[in-house]
Amino acid sequence: MDAKLTLKLDKNVIEKAKVYAAEHKHSLSLLVENYLKTIIEIERKENTKEIEISSFVKSLAVGKGEVSVDFDYKKERQDYLSQKYK
Repeated sequence: MDAKLTLKLDKNVIEKAKVYAAEHKHSLSLLVENYLKTIIEIERKENTKEIEISSFVKSLAVGKGEVSVDFDYKKERQDYLSQKYK
């Protein structure tokens, strides 16, 4: 739901922001909204001490990304290298 907001800003800042918005084909409202969303998200992450995992790292997961409790990574690595260098 959209609502109106009146802001009191320095005239020079407003003019430069309008030019920036026009150059990037965005409205000034969109720029302000995205800025506010960004600072809210950053603060939320800092407060929850959340670790963000990049989409690239997520893509490396095999299956559901779960590893069995008895997984022996040393043996798996040894088997892999033995097959690779036969």
